[in-house]
Amino acid sequence: MPLSQPAERERLHTRAIEINGYRRTDGHYDIEAHLTDCKSFGQTNFDRGFIEPGEPIHDMWFRLTVDETMHIQGVEAVSDKTPYRMCPTVTPNFTRLVGMQIKAGFLREATHAVAGTAGCTHLRELLQQMATTAFQTINPARARREMTAEGVSIEKPGSDAFDKRIGDKWGGGRKILNTCLAYDEKGPLVKRRWPHLYTGVDEVAEAAE
Repeated sequence: MPLSQPAERERLHTRAIEINGYRRTDGHYDIEAHLTDCKSFGQTNFDRGFIEPGEPIHDMWFRLTVDETMHIQGVEAVSDKTPYRMCPTVTPNFTRLVGMQIKAGFLREATHAVAGTAGCTHLRELLQQMATTAFQTINPARARREMTAEGVSIEKPGSDAFDKRIGDKWGGGRKILNTCLAYDEKGPLVKRRWPHLYTGVDEVAEAAE
């Protein structure tokens, strides 16, 4: 369902972000992001001269190479277009992320490593979504590989098996309980998947009363 009909308006700015997760032949994973910022009008710029309407003000690429334990093995950042001439010179600093593990506290650690004048605001902003994409890429890949090896189908309609296996790789029910509406400890999903953690209404007991 789309948003409601907006008031009459003019588009001024478009930020586009695409993030893909890849499994490499060497067993690692690439999490690769591309960010562009474009204006619908032309503008003058001291370093670039005149920037045409629709021409990216920011055009940036960011790749994290990650192993299955979520440790960062390699980093590459490229700023093809920026508003200031000095901006691309900071991209090598993002190799400081190598060796870090994507887990609780990762964003704080990563931001500290490339904070302020040591980094780029827009590349740093990508890290949160790239971390989420890493989990969305690696955990399902591991779950699918394991279930295939066990002869368990991940395509059976109405089955929770694949989704539950992925959840277990996040740390299981206790780890993700109450992190969003779907994982509400009083909700139907938790009741079905982790009945021992369910704290909602006991319908049988309620009916008996």
